[in-house]
Amino acid sequence: MKRLLVLVLALALLSPALAFAGASTDAALGLGAFAVFNQIISGTGVFGGFHGYPAPAPVFVGPPPPVFVAPPPPVVVAPPPRVVVVPPRVTYYSSAPAYYHRAPSRAFVERGWCPPGHMRHGRCF
Repeated sequence: MKRLLVLVLALALLSPALAFAGASTDAALGLGAFAVFNQIISGTGVFGGFHGYPAPAPVFVGPPPPVFVAPPPPVVVAPPPRVVVVPPRVTYYSSAPAYYHRAPSRAFVERGWCPPGHMRHGRCF
């Protein structure tokens, strides 16, 4: 009995059966079969690996990209500070003007010719 059950299950799983599904399932199965058929015919993927085709081209490893280093910052030299030299002021000194006058005579002072308020202690200043 066990053997019969195993045989029935194996036949049921391995026997081709009709797929009763909707139109979308039919379209998906058709597209999948078409994709596998194209791989078999064109020799790509799993089906084209061992059919005597030339070996794939070697992988070329190019040189590493150049490393760009930022240029050093420009050297900015500040102009020297503007020094304004102001010469010292030239000051000219002259002697005070000398005014010479004769002192009034005593007779002149005694007569009262001295300006008002200038007579002190008998002298006119």
